[in-house]
Amino acid sequence: MKVLLIDVYNYNKGGAETVCFNTGKLLKEHGHQVVYFTLKWEENNPSPYSKYFPESKETRKGPLKQVKNMVNYFYHFEAAKKMEKLIEDEHPDIAHIHLLWGQITPSIFPVLRKHNIPILFTVHDYRIVCPAYTFRDGSERICEDCQGHSFYKCFTHTCCKGSKMMSAVMAAEQYFRNVFFNPAKYIDGFLYVSNFARDIQEKYMPAVKNIPNITLYNFSTSIAGQPKAMPKDKYFLFFGRLSYEKGVKTLLEAFNGLPECHLKIVGTGPKEDELKAFVESNGMKNVEFLGYKRGKELQDLVANAYYVIVPSEWYENNPMTIIEAYSVGTPVIGARIGGIPEIVVESETGFQFESGNADNLRSKVVLADGLTADEYTKQSAGALKFAHENLSLENYYPRLIAFYNQFLKK
Repeated sequence: MKVLLIDVYNYNKGGAETVCFNTGKLLKEHGHQVVYFTLKWEENNPSPYSKYFPESKETRKGPLKQVKNMVNYFYHFEAAKKMEKLIEDEHPDIAHIHLLWGQITPSIFPVLRKHNIPILFTVHDYRIVCPAYTFRDGSERICEDCQGHSFYKCFTHTCCKGSKMMSAVMAAEQYFRNVFFNPAKYIDGFLYVSNFARDIQEKYMPAVKNIPNITLYNFSTSIAGQPKAMPKDKYFLFFGRLSYEKGVKTLLEAFNGLPECHLKIVGTGPKEDELKAFVESNGMKNVEFLGYKRGKELQDLVANAYYVIVPSEWYENNPMTIIEAYSVGTPVIGARIGGIPEIVVESETGFQFESGNADNLRSKVVLADGLTADEYTKQSAGALKFAHENLSLENYYPRLIAFYNQFLKK
């Protein structure tokens, strides 16, 4: 089978790319051919298919760059043309999309349909039913006001990065897409990374209910065999973007007044200065900002952590942070929101708390801190058991390939 994997980026920019590239590697290991289609970016990894990659908003040149960028936010003419050429040269059997909206755009849908190539789509966020893709408005509250059709509210609520202009563009793109390239009419199959994502998409786009779908949690490329003993250096770990929806302010409020509990924060983002100021003004000596980490350094921090904390305050889908933690036997304290409750099993793989509730989170931190060595190792074993049963390559591949085969038979 020759699989065409489609993503905006040809480098590890985020969780969607991690899943995309890991899927490609997995398919190759099982003897399938994999072709990639992304945009051009300065950071892109080398690729034998780079000649097919269209320009991105950053690599596009010329005096009309801004005008072209605006047009290509709705319909990427070059992407459609390059996709046609790639199909003619490579003849893929199936197309599996990870990221698309506002970048590659659905301009490639008619091209794939023309060549009778089944279109599968992994739902990493909520962009199909929410213009701002996070279900949060400009005042940082959970918002479902668009109800799957009133997308102008993205503008009135200033849902996109505090900008009326950007919010207007995202709302307009959603209207345009639903009229001319409605996902329910072009996409042949959906892969959801949480049941929550499936339910909320079907709630606001009922037409997709009859489209074949499967829930496949993101997977880990390696999972430890033995549970952890209680670490001698007991620290709690947050790693991710320091932005409002990640709930780091609530996390700091929970640790304020717990001087015996050490918290390490890995990552950067727009709220970094504000968060550091909060720590300083409250004299919190138990919090350490480590900045951006990657590779083995980050892996060691996760593996050696006592708990990983995921304090999200948006509809987090299927966080790679939890998967990475479970893969090394580190239990998780996770907010009860979005898809997180599906993978954090209370008292078995960690603890849940009410999203945005610092007092409730503090109580779970205190509970975790008071575990005996045996109780901790039992939770570590529970995290590994969940990972082996739900997040492993052995579990993921046969379900993925069976889903692919449904469309090849058609």
